[in-house]
Amino acid sequence: MSLADIGVVGLAVMGQNLALNIAEHGYTVSVYNRTKARTRAFMENTGPLSITPFYTLPEFVTSLSRPRRILLMVRATAVDDVLKELSGMLGPGDVVLDGGNSYFKDTMHREDILGKQGVYYLGVGISGGEEGARYGPSIMPGGEPQAYDLVAPILTDIAAKAEDQIPCCAYLGPGGTGHFVKMVHNGIEYALMQAIAEAYALMRYVLNMGTKDIAEVFHRWNETELGAYLMEITVHILRKTDKVLDRPLVDVILDAAEQKGTGMWTVEQSLQLGVATPTLAEALYARYISTLHIQRQTASKLLPGAAPIAVESSQGVINYIREGLYASMICIYAQGFALLGMASKEFQWDLNLQTVARIWRSGCIIRSRLLDPIAMAYAQEPVVSNLLIAEPFIQALGRAQAGWRKCVSLAVEAGIAVSAMGSALGYYDAYRTSRSGASLIQAQRDYFGSHTYRRVDKPGIFHTDWQKD
Repeated sequence: MSLADIGVVGLAVMGQNLALNIAEHGYTVSVYNRTKARTRAFMENTGPLSITPFYTLPEFVTSLSRPRRILLMVRATAVDDVLKELSGMLGPGDVVLDGGNSYFKDTMHREDILGKQGVYYLGVGISGGEEGARYGPSIMPGGEPQAYDLVAPILTDIAAKAEDQIPCCAYLGPGGTGHFVKMVHNGIEYALMQAIAEAYALMRYVLNMGTKDIAEVFHRWNETELGAYLMEITVHILRKTDKVLDRPLVDVILDAAEQKGTGMWTVEQSLQLGVATPTLAEALYARYISTLHIQRQTASKLLPGAAPIAVESSQGVINYIREGLYASMICIYAQGFALLGMASKEFQWDLNLQTVARIWRSGCIIRSRLLDPIAMAYAQEPVVSNLLIAEPFIQALGRAQAGWRKCVSLAVEAGIAVSAMGSALGYYDAYRTSRSGASLIQAQRDYFGSHTYRRVDKPGIFHTDWQKD
């Protein structure tokens, strides 16, 4: 039997679809899953593709050509257990690719341990869900460049292709770079989803629009600069009817949004690195609040809310919501890329942000039309401090801000929580403010804790005895 080009460990939906994707591109694939029944079930649907199942890890490893390439598609909590099982079976030059959502510092630690054995370890962020894995995901690899070279042909072949046919896969940097970029991707994803949900809530509960009419609005928006995968699936969701209750399915789904941890890691890193990502954080907190379903039912009966408001023009409000959503999306990407830029400096990754924008243009969950101008902005000025002051976005935000402010004001007046759009507007205003109230905060700090302050008129560090006249 000829040896396989690559092996896949873990045959949940993502692992299965990636194995099929790889095999369809002409590679021979070995597969292994801890549960034999799942492997057998998977093999019933592989057809004529060159995929061979194995039911023990030693047989699986032996089936691979050298240097061995092994793609782990297991839960982040199971990675160390699998690596422990593989210990002693791998040799110098072999490559292990972790395609799950592992924490980037865990990836760096694992790379160090395997590196001492001569085994390469790549942290590979993969986005696109089930469909992306099957037909072309966005792939974010990080680790030793020599390791990437050994798997680059396979990864670039199976990756999504943007409209210019450039693969949405590129080497990003050493250590945990790939998993860090995927982590921030997910933080951006949380915020975009929250902003879209707020736009939906305003149309549904302030304008009293039906789901199918809202779907038509999102459909029209998706044909413009707001076009994005998340907008596209929102249209499909809002058009879906529950056959049992004959109601919009979105009305049948409990309004409690769960999360798996990557959004929390993103916010934690923004705090540790000192980067303001308020909209990403507010999206996470909004999910936490949404899970307080029973408490919210009680509070809705006890706490007074806003009085009903009259809306003169539904179309005018829809336009305000559109501008609010568009401007918020720009701010969300700006916050995510600012975090990536700071992490690159802190960890000395030399991360190319143009490349990040380019490989997110297709295949991934946060793909949108905004990523082309983002990539162009970084091509023109690789070290731009914030995307808000990149040329195309200065003009776009200037055009959108009037409607954005009216959108947020309307939400406040109507008692609709807009955590994402409101925090994005606050971020925009804070960033563009030349003189803020922070001088008072610093004075307060010096008053109660002698923390000192700097002056605007001369250099140095100063302290005032505030109790004296």
